[in-house]
Amino acid sequence: MNEKIMKFNDKAKTFWSKRSKSQKGLLIGSIVAVIVLIAAISLFATRSNYVPLYNNLSLQEVGQIKSELDARGVPYELQGNGTTILVPKEQADALLVDLAGQGIPNSGNIDYSFFSENSSWGITDNEFNIMKLDAMQTELANLIKGIDGINDAQVMINMPDDPVFVSETTKPASASIVLETAPGYQFEGNQVNALYQLVSKAVPNLNPENISIMNQYFEYFDQNTQNTAAGYQDAYTYQQTVKKDIERDIQRRVQQMLGTMVGLDNVIVSVTSDIDFTQENRVEEIVEPADPESMEGLPVSIETITETYTGDGAQAGGVVGTGEEDITNYQGADEAGDGEYEYIKETINNEFNRIHKEIAESPYKIRDLGIQVAVDSVKSRDGDEVEYLSEQDMGVVQEGITSILNSIITTSVDGAYGEIAPEEKTSIVFQEFSGSSILQEDPGFKIPLWMYIVGGALLLIIIVLIILLIARKPKSATTYEDSAVTSEPIDKLPDLDSTEETESIQRKKQLEKMAQEKPEDFAKLLRGWIGEE
Repeated sequence: MNEKIMKFNDKAKTFWSKRSKSQKGLLIGSIVAVIVLIAAISLFATRSNYVPLYNNLSLQEVGQIKSELDARGVPYELQGNGTTILVPKEQADALLVDLAGQGIPNSGNIDYSFFSENSSWGITDNEFNIMKLDAMQTELANLIKGIDGINDAQVMINMPDDPVFVSETTKPASASIVLETAPGYQFEGNQVNALYQLVSKAVPNLNPENISIMNQYFEYFDQNTQNTAAGYQDAYTYQQTVKKDIERDIQRRVQQMLGTMVGLDNVIVSVTSDIDFTQENRVEEIVEPADPESMEGLPVSIETITETYTGDGAQAGGVVGTGEEDITNYQGADEAGDGEYEYIKETINNEFNRIHKEIAESPYKIRDLGIQVAVDSVKSRDGDEVEYLSEQDMGVVQEGITSILNSIITTSVDGAYGEIAPEEKTSIVFQEFSGSSILQEDPGFKIPLWMYIVGGALLLIIIVLIILLIARKPKSATTYEDSAVTSEPIDKLPDLDSTEETESIQRKKQLEKMAQEKPEDFAKLLRGWIGEE
């Protein structure tokens, strides 16, 4: 065995000594590259893919799950300020089932299932009422959390004591609700009213006016959001609500239209408006001609008087009578004879259009409107490579968006405020979006394609080098032997008996080997030879 090792070492040393410096460096570099590649692939291949096990947990629930995972030795990670727990993907489903079977996480709230699981004869009425109220609050909170746009809800109900005497009136209940709404979500007026009705019907003797609802930003939700001006607490609330409704309606319509062009995630729309809330009630009495072109009315009655006189008598003439006995505005008699007289009078009574208007102006008008649009300038993403929109693409998109916005502004703004320039009311900006902050499920690590390509290339280079080294080995050995023979000439020796020399050498080697491996047997053999002599 030692002899084989020695032979292998001699061959390795001989092979290494015959290599040039470039060959030695290339061989060492290839071996190191292969080792590094194998280590990297093994590291990434054995890396666990973590996925969310629970989201939006309370600190109490996180502590329960963390203790259970530590006891089981399951690796985990915390994200979202400790509200999200991630575990290896291959263990996620089994952990969900096992933890649910153990009642983990347990938020500490009581629901209606508590009564069926913990019914007891020794419970008092006071304890029962407290648990019933807690269960009602929990069930109502779970009901509200199922509504779109609400991530979490906390409900506090105040139930008055039942009256002792029949003559006493039952006091109304009250409820306070804090909602954790989704970022940017806006509730419609009918949705807020429906929420009030839901809470009112879920709790006995609870009127909608005794319910207070607010979100995490201390914004109250008024039940009468969509009522007329008389239903608002003050004029400011009414005006601000109308302004927000108009801006939100236009923003949604523009967002929907532009989303079909460039994608909903690639465009952001902001709308600002100037509303005129001046109200006016007036009465108008208008008289207009029936024919506006000729400015004439419709003839209702016509009276024509014609007088004709021919004779030798004195004719009417002279100066219009101004004397005491003369008729006013009637010519007196002329001294001369033979005259003719003709008098024609025509009276026409025209009727014009008489219009009576009682006008009550609308409670508000859109006086001015501005729309701002931001478009993502990224055309496509492929890993770290980003392709942006060209100048031509931006021009086409901007032209289409401008046409849509101009049409919306022209039809929305009241024309009573004069001429408008739609191009001055719009702003379009192309900017690369930074991305979404929503927590997404980790897709896990995937070995990129370039690592496979580099690994294959290194393996191919190593195979080629080994083939070249093996092909060049016999030639190098022959050259070495020839050079050794030619460089060291020896004198001619007399012929010897090669057979006997070979046998003696073999025996000598066998004895040496026996002395090294089996010294006791070698000693016995020597003693035997000495005894024989």
